[in-house]
Amino acid sequence: MSQKGEGIDLETSLGYLLKEASSALRAAMEEVLRPLGMTVTHYSCLELLAQRPGLSNSELARGAFVTRQSMNVLLQNLEREGYVTRPAKAPVGKVLPTQLTPRGRQNLEKASAAVRSVEVRMLSGMTEAERAGAFRIMKSMIRSLRDDNDGA
Repeated sequence: MSQKGEGIDLETSLGYLLKEASSALRAAMEEVLRPLGMTVTHYSCLELLAQRPGLSNSELARGAFVTRQSMNVLLQNLEREGYVTRPAKAPVGKVLPTQLTPRGRQNLEKASAAVRSVEVRMLSGMTEAERAGAFRIMKSMIRSLRDDNDGA
């Protein structure tokens, strides 16, 4: 039996292509965020907090695709740098809701513009209809994978 028949053909694997696109997107984002003193995770955390103030460490970690421990270290750094605030004591339970500071919002504005420029570049070769189709297809793939996981 040939090796090709047993494995995945990387030339035609949509999963591999998605991973390659994800890697290229992350590299492009890191490139535009680096001059701002940010990483993709740093940016993701600030963006999540801007859109959903008061998220917990666990919720931020899930949203930024990192471990709770990594997010905790990042939040401590962001708090020390004045980008976020967290109460010293949890108002309810153990959750320390995190909020952006004005400095964090200002930093996020610059980062968001840089990240938007990457997305515009990524989509520049597509028509509006192609972008809408790609969005629909990606959402469908995510739903299918999550639905399969939920039933397992």
